[in-house]
Amino acid sequence: MVKITIGNMPSNGAGRLVSKEDKRSSVILGPAPRIDTPWEASFRLLARRGAVLAFSLVICLPIVSDHAYAQDARERRTLFDMLFGGPNMRDDRIYAPDRSQPRMRRQQPPRDSRAVIRPQTPRKTPSVVQMRTAPPAPVEKLENARRVLVIGDFLAGGMGEALVSTFQNSPAITVDVRSNGSSGLVRTDYYDWFANLPQFLKETSPATIVIMMGSNDRQQMVIGDTKEKYGSDIWFKEYERRIDALIALAKRQQVPVLWVGLPAFQSPSLTADFVGFNRLYRSHIEKAGGEFVDVWDGFVDEAGKFVTTGYDVNGQQARLREADGIGMTQAGKQKLAFYVEKFVRRHLDGAGPDLMKLDGSNLPALTSLPALGIDAQQVRTQPISLTDPDLDGGDVLLGGKTPPKLTVTESPREKLTKRGLMDDAPLGRVDDYRMPAPAETAAK
Repeated sequence: MVKITIGNMPSNGAGRLVSKEDKRSSVILGPAPRIDTPWEASFRLLARRGAVLAFSLVICLPIVSDHAYAQDARERRTLFDMLFGGPNMRDDRIYAPDRSQPRMRRQQPPRDSRAVIRPQTPRKTPSVVQMRTAPPAPVEKLENARRVLVIGDFLAGGMGEALVSTFQNSPAITVDVRSNGSSGLVRTDYYDWFANLPQFLKETSPATIVIMMGSNDRQQMVIGDTKEKYGSDIWFKEYERRIDALIALAKRQQVPVLWVGLPAFQSPSLTADFVGFNRLYRSHIEKAGGEFVDVWDGFVDEAGKFVTTGYDVNGQQARLREADGIGMTQAGKQKLAFYVEKFVRRHLDGAGPDLMKLDGSNLPALTSLPALGIDAQQVRTQPISLTDPDLDGGDVLLGGKTPPKLTVTESPREKLTKRGLMDDAPLGRVDDYRMPAPAETAAK
């Protein structure tokens, strides 16, 4: 603050003289407050009233122009909204389209009649069309079709079903399946194959018999009045006797008999026991003049262990066994039938649908060749034998040229193939390894 001093007495800004006491008090209490003049107080009052009035107008402006904002498609923000932020007025009531007014469509310019209209490109159809065709219906079997009888337990039943589908298109071969899932050679009280097999042979008159059983035979056996535990010497002796008895019943039909071996199972103990069973089946069926069908390698890996998934008949990986490690899936049944099919077709050779033998009774009618007419373009020549060195007096073939005369000079090929000799390379060629003559060296 600037102080004005008049004489020895200091003065404040208002023109009042300040005494030493006032000066002392001002030094202690600080500068005295400034007193506005009358015109400054009036100006400040008018400024405050103008600010209040402007503030009221700013607040009331959106309310007064509410109708105008409702007509406008977009909301205009006020200065107050920009500074302090206002409520969001963009609601559906303001921005909802007016359905009462018709919607204006955009008018397209008139199309020139002289304009060239390109035709639409036709949609290309896929080059490969996948069509699912129904499988062919089984062919009708012949009256004298040769029958294949399949007997055994649940494995034989599944294999027999696959054999039926395998030979369904062969009119000369039919398959009869007579199986019992829980049967075997041990429990004759449950199902007696020795009593039922002769009846099956009489009903079907088979041309080939296929036997597959033994999966249910790891149990005690009733021999006479005693129950013999599995694995004893007496048990195996009686089991071998029953194998021979069943094969003897099948051989009465005087037809080929096939015994299909057991596959590996998931249980190690079952697998170990069935290896011995297969050894018995092979020895007894071959001793009786039949054939043993070994399917073991088709259901194990390279190390000889049980596998659930392996190669099917098409060479693709497929699941062959059920979750219990005993039953067969459809791919496994088809693989069993694949092994048996080869033996059956070999025994029933000539019964296939595609084989036909010609004899004197079914030869096709032979017609004579038409006679040659007199035509200038027809050329008559003497037949020439291509295997006779003398050519039977002929000189040329029909339409050919005179063959070259024989010569005793050997060609380079004959020298190489007969005697292993090769002509010298021409002089100067890269493979000419001859030593140059002294005259040639001196000339160079």
